[in-house]
Formats: sequence, structure tokens, C-alpha cells
Amino acid sequence: MAARLGGIERQQPMDPIERYLTELVEMIRGLPRKDIRRVIQAVREVREQNRQLFLLGNGGSAATASHMACDLAKTSLMPEFKRIRAIALTDNVPLITAWGNDVSYEEVFAQQLANLVQPGDLVIAISGSGNSPSVLRAVETAKEMGARTVGFTGHPGGKLRGLVDISVVAPSRRIEQAEDAHLILDHLVSVALREASAVEELGAA
Repeated sequence: MAARLGGIERQQPMDPIERYLTELVEMIRGLPRKDIRRVIQAVREVREQNRQLFLLGNGGSAATASHMACDLAKTSLMPEFKRIRAIALTDNVPLITAWGNDVSYEEVFAQQLANLVQPGDLVIAISGSGNSPSVLRAVETAKEMGARTVGFTGHPGGKLRGLVDISVVAPSRRIEQAEDAHLILDHLVSVALREASAVEELGAA
């Protein structure tokens, strides 16, 4: 919408609600379907092999990690499939603060993995920027110990994108929308795993 001020036509700023929602729709349309299918397949394999799945992130991404662990451990359940052994490394606050205080915050997830992760396990690392030192250090540790790694990031993906085995980059530089996308990925993966026909189709893709 344009308005005239002193004989000069000026463009009215777009309503922030409409702008955000419009950008969000475009971002969702641009999510990489092939990479998402690879994540679902990796989680499916962890379930079938009775491996452990670890999730981690900082700030809003920590909340997403906890949320996704909850959904994978409970809402993705189907009677004909094994349970998913999902743990969020963001939930043990005393242990996080102990490592952060006594060593460095960069080690808060890596040191937890050093105690728990086994070859063939899966680690899902969530970072809007893709450059969080504690997340990168955790992925390095996971890879050293033989685990597969997944990264959820915002655009352009940061260092995490090239470090993980499977990367899903939300096509947005707005951190809030990247976090929106990561929560959508959580629910999308859980629903796909819960629906047997979808799992079979994705496994064959």
C-alpha cells in the first residue's frame, strides 16, 4: 500500500503479521524433502536396530530437542514397531552446569555423549546458526565414537551443515522461522514414523 507525503509517494510497510506468515509459508515450501526423508529413514533404522537416539541444542533449540525427544519416545509409538530410545541431552541441568562450570560450556553435550553414545547410535544436533561451539563439539565427539549425525539448521547452514552425515537446512535467515521449521520437522518425523504406510513408502524412496 502506497501513501503520499509531501508529494512523494512512499510505500507503506507490510503488516508484520502478514509479513511473518507469508515468509513462513515460503520457507516451509522450500524445506528439502529429500533430506527430510533421509532423516526419517535414519530414525527408522535406529528404532529397528534398538539403538539410542540423542538430541541436543541451545536456547530455543534446546527446547526443540526436549520436545522432539518427548514426541519420538511417546507420540510416534505404534504397537507393531519397537519403541524409539530417545534422550535429550538438554534435560539434565545439574550435569550441564557441572561441565559448564568445571570445564567449559563447549563441552556440555560432548561429555555427556562420551559417557553414553555407542557405534550405530544417532545424534540429532539442532542449531539455528549452525555454528554453536557446544553443538559442533558434540557432533565431533559423536562421529569419533561411530555414531551417525543429523543437523537441523537455518540458512545457510553454518559449519554444522558440512559436519553431519545428514543436514536439513531451513531456507530462512530469520532465526525464529528456522526454529519454527525445526519444530515442524519434529512433528513431521513423528507422524511419518507413526503411520506405517508412510514409513514403508519413505523406506522405499
